[in-house]
Amino acid sequence: MPWSAAVGKLERARNYWIATTRADGSPHAMPVWGLWLDDGFFFSSGAETTKTRNLDRDTRVVVHLESGDDVVVVEGTAERVTAEDDLRRIAKIYTAKYDFEFDPTNPDYPVFRVTPQRAYAWLERDYPATATRYTFP
Repeated sequence: MPWSAAVGKLERARNYWIATTRADGSPHAMPVWGLWLDDGFFFSSGAETTKTRNLDRDTRVVVHLESGDDVVVVEGTAERVTAEDDLRRIAKIYTAKYDFEFDPTNPDYPVFRVTPQRAYAWLERDYPATATRYTFP
């Protein structure tokens, strides 16, 4: 499956799942809204949520789509977005996508950018023929 097909699915998706790791090593998974933009995944989370606390301690994260039949999974690292121009651009696109007014300057809702390190995609009906692994520098 070409990476461009996986990117199209990441761009069109409404809901995503984020998996992080708690301090004791146990997994933590939660659904989020987000954007695939500029070769990365952007999302926001409450400053005091388990997701945010986990990412502040361990930046490793997994992002995946809802479907188990049309699969895209991205593994990478997350960092906070702090540049005001970037935050405003993200907010404009986010607001248009979700019809939800998003204030990117609210410190109670930090924005994260996930930089992919590897990704996987496949169509369940054509597995394993469509199973593809992507790696990023």
